[in-house]
This record gives sequence, structure tokens and C-alpha cells, in this order.
Amino acid sequence: MSDRRGHGEDSIYFDEAKQRFIGAVSLGWSADGKRRIRRKVSGRTKVEVRGKLRELRKELDNGLHTDPHYTVRQAVDDWLAFGLADRSPKTISTRREVITPLADLIGAVKLRKLTAADVRHALDEFATTRATRTVQDAHNSLVRAIRYAEARDLVGRNVGALIRPPKGQEGRPSKSLTLAQAQAVMKAAENSRLHAYIVLCLMTGCRTEEARALRWDHVDLDGSPDAVPPVPPHVAVWRSVRAHGDVKTEKSRRTLQLPQSAVTALKAHKARQAEERLKAGTLWQDHGLVFTSNAGTPLDAHNVRRTFRQVIKDAGIEGSWSPRELRHTFVSLMSVGGVPVEEIARLAGHSNTRTTETIYRRELRPVISTGAAVMDRIFGDAPH
Repeated sequence: MSDRRGHGEDSIYFDEAKQRFIGAVSLGWSADGKRRIRRKVSGRTKVEVRGKLRELRKELDNGLHTDPHYTVRQAVDDWLAFGLADRSPKTISTRREVITPLADLIGAVKLRKLTAADVRHALDEFATTRATRTVQDAHNSLVRAIRYAEARDLVGRNVGALIRPPKGQEGRPSKSLTLAQAQAVMKAAENSRLHAYIVLCLMTGCRTEEARALRWDHVDLDGSPDAVPPVPPHVAVWRSVRAHGDVKTEKSRRTLQLPQSAVTALKAHKARQAEERLKAGTLWQDHGLVFTSNAGTPLDAHNVRRTFRQVIKDAGIEGSWSPRELRHTFVSLMSVGGVPVEEIARLAGHSNTRTTETIYRRELRPVISTGAAVMDRIFGDAPH
């Protein structure tokens, strides 16, 4: 009986040099008709090779063109390089930072061979030294990286999506300043270029990303007292430094009445910025922003954090603090001042009260009333 294979069948032969059986699938000819295109697999036995050929045929029938040498690390690198083209450099940098340690654990695994068990074990190890939020972000990034490879027919299914990420370690708990500390911070900030920035974030609950993107044409420091009804001084929180320029959520877009202390600080800041513009002359870059560098350029988040830490130090407050905790302080003072959680959520621009209760649960107290008036009452007679 002949062992000759039929027309169109796959071939299996023994490679003396490699001392292995080789299976080959013909994919036709190259565009110039001079070279036959083949996909090959190898194994120690014919049975093993036949099994691999069946899997390869199944992939080809599904339109896949997987590379047996394509690794998880390559998939992650490709996603970071090409799959986030519409995202900001900051977002790409953050994604790279969060997924790299996870990729270090399974990056050498061939993507075709990656199993759900591999992902689960890597996440379990990753979670021993990372916060739960970081574990979730790393898992999400891995799923998206594999999905990007899947969309390019480099893998048949996304095994990362089959896994629920484990809980990580407790992250650094958020905290808020006490009233006395908040007063000390505003006092210490008076001679800082961040004075109005700190006062605005503390007294309105603006996110720091919203404050850095704030434009003067979105700030009304006078209002319209003669209008019916009267329009108080206010700020329109409609922008952020995110890649798309919009605020975090639909309900984050809000217009807030300014407490008088914030009006005073912003007027002084505007006058100082006008002096800086004159001093800079032609070097001034006008972006219409409220908070800028000495040359009118947007503030860098790192510089804001560094200056804020110095203000905290000058205020005599111990510990590590970040600008975002001014927002936590706002929520805490609102709650202590008698504002219900529903109104706090509206002022903070949260989608719902669940977000407020979950993220700011340590700052919330049982309550009743509302925003700028409460801050004026708290800070009205306080030195700042």
C-alpha cells in the first residue's frame, strides 16, 4: 500500500539534522510565483506532529496567522507602541508602568501557548506586592494587549479575559486635612504661585487635572448681582488635562459658585499673572490658562506635587500628602458642615453617590445643607 500523500495533503518528514519530525502545510505560492509558502511544526513523533498539524489547520481555517515564536512580551510591546495611538503620552507611560512587572512574569511565554492558568498564577504573584487597583489595571492592560493581537489574527482567543483578577494589598489610604491644617496650608501658600490653585481645589473640590486645564474664559470673578436671579462669581469646570480635553465623566462637567476666599485668591493670582506676562514679553506663551508657569505654559503635574509638598512642609504638617487630597479635604469639610452626600456628589462631579461613599467613606459624616456658603462660613473669619 502506497505511503504517498494525496494532492493538497500536509507533509510529514524526518529531519536528520534536527533529529525531529517536521510537518508542513502549504499555503500556496508567493505573489511572484517563485516561492512556495509553508507553515511548519515539529515534534519527536509523527503522532505529535499530526496533532500539531490539526491545530494549525484549525487556525488557518479560522483565518488566523499565528506566529509560533510570538511572545506575550511582544504582544504587550506592540499594544503599547501601536494599540494606544489615540492616547496621550501620559496614558501610555502609565500603562507601560503598570503592565511591565506583570509582563516580566509571563513575557517569555509564547502567546499561542499562554493559558488561563499562566495568567492566574502570574496575577497571584503580582498581587502579593501590589495594591488591588494596580492588579486590576495590570490585568486590564494584559487583556487589551492580547485583544490587540487577537484582532490581528495572531492568537485564537483571549485567555486573559477568562480570569478574574485577585485582590491585592491594601493601598495607601486617602486622607484629608483637618480644618486647622487646611487653614495652615492656605496661610503657608500665600507667597506661593500655587496659592490660588490650592484655595480653589480645597474650597470647590476641583480635581487637580481640572484645575490645571482651567481657562480664564471659564472663570467669572464678578458674577452678575443685578441679574434676575443674581449670578454669583463662579467657575465652569468643563475641561481637564486628559487626552480628549474633556472632564472625567458627564456629571463632572459642572459650574460651581466660588466662595469669597477663592474669589479673592483668584483676583490676586490674575494680577500677578499679568505682571508675569509683561515681564516675560515675547517669551510668554498665551494658552488662556488660569494656572501656568512663568512663561505661560501649562503646569506640569510633577511640579505641582513638588511645590505642594513644600507648602505642606512650611505649614508644619507631617506625613506624605498629594494635591488630590485637597479634594478629599473638601468632601470632609462639606460633610462636617452638614452637606448631604447627594449634594457632595453633585459638587464633586461624581456620577452617583456610590462613588462618593466608596472613595470618600472615611471623610463622610451623617448630615444636612450646601457648598460655597458652607465654605464661607467655615473659612470666613479664618486667616489665610
